[in-house]
Amino acid sequence: MASPPKPDAFPRRDADAGAAFVLESKGEWWHAGFHLTTAIVGPTILTLPYAFRGLGWGLGFLCLTAMGVVTFYSYLLMSKVLEHCEKEGRRHIRFRELAADVLGSGWMFYFVIFIQTAINTGIGIGAILLAGECLQIMYSNLSPNGSLKLYEFIAMVTAVMIVLSQLPTFHSLRHINLGSLFLSLGYTFLVVGACVHAGLSKNAPPRDYALESSESARIFSAFTSISIIAAIYGNGILPEIQATLAPPVTGKMVKGLLMCYAVIFVTFYSAAVSGYWVFGNKSNSNILKSLLPDDGPALAPTWVLGLGVVFVLLQLFAIGLVYSQVAYEIMESQSADVKEGIFSMRNLIPRIILRTLYVVFCGFMAAMLPFFGDINGVVGAIGFIPLDFVLPMVLYNRTFKPTKSSLTYLINISIIIVFTGAGLMGAFSSIRKLILDANQFKLFSSNVVD
Repeated sequence: MASPPKPDAFPRRDADAGAAFVLESKGEWWHAGFHLTTAIVGPTILTLPYAFRGLGWGLGFLCLTAMGVVTFYSYLLMSKVLEHCEKEGRRHIRFRELAADVLGSGWMFYFVIFIQTAINTGIGIGAILLAGECLQIMYSNLSPNGSLKLYEFIAMVTAVMIVLSQLPTFHSLRHINLGSLFLSLGYTFLVVGACVHAGLSKNAPPRDYALESSESARIFSAFTSISIIAAIYGNGILPEIQATLAPPVTGKMVKGLLMCYAVIFVTFYSAAVSGYWVFGNKSNSNILKSLLPDDGPALAPTWVLGLGVVFVLLQLFAIGLVYSQVAYEIMESQSADVKEGIFSMRNLIPRIILRTLYVVFCGFMAAMLPFFGDINGVVGAIGFIPLDFVLPMVLYNRTFKPTKSSLTYLINISIIIVFTGAGLMGAFSSIRKLILDANQFKLFSSNVVD
């Protein structure tokens, strides 16, 4: 294995095709807000009622609020560390280089790149799988006896993603991600309206908010729910998003975060409350499935649910693109020649081949593993919590060196301890659920395991 790069050995931006092409720095603060919102506010918010199922009303609200406060604080600290490094002439555009530089450990470079790759590839696979499932839902309602299988819809989604993946830079996604922001608001309002309609209708399901009877089952369910909420708030690519900002970046990321968290406040709480209010401990891992039960009529107007599914489908393309940028940046830095133009044949042909292969791999895994939701729970616990809840506090303490008696230091250390423990328990609980659901797993199945 090659020796890890030393902090002063990172390539210069003018000699680095990954930096010059994929992570070009032309954006404004609102573009960063669009990227952040797409990275965080996705269809996974429709699992929040399911997360509340393992926590109940009180703990559910507490965890949702606490994780929101902690992640905003965490991203704010990381942004300050990035700004501090830029002022000292060391502008970092990659999470792995920032961690290796600040912590003085080249091996941290590989740790971060491993975790980022697991998260980003996992989300890429999950986005294709869920988009394929959206197509299947629409197809099954239009043609109940149709012969098409889930893997065929996944192939269709993969073909579209191959075309979209050729957008060369992160910055070139800004208009797509603005559309993604409106789509997230759109399907949230549609789902909330559908839940209110279902809850007030004569076919309203019986409500039961009781937690599991066994104490051990309640504990495992609670930590699994905490992992789900942590994964929903996580993104793991904040330095790469900040890299798209035109220098100087001071203060810009804070505005982008405020935009993102305004959308989070509107969408997360409304989806969680309305869905859990209607379905209680019967909430499905996708609230749209609860509104479209297999054994009865739809609990809301079909056109509302259909439009919501279309909005979710469209946003999944944007999410898949955003989380592919780290992989594309690595490919570009290894395969492209920065001295040639971004659209030169020398750079265009390798880009088309490598990105197509990456998307095909994600599509194949999505078709082969339609139980990927359980695997993603594990990835969320061991991936998002270290990158978004632990490392930013460590980086801030090492960079600014607050005194050990200061409030900032004590808050940071407390967050590190609490979320390291939560991450370990969440990973254990998610692996336990993976094992319990193993008898339902079938390769290339046409049914997604919840």
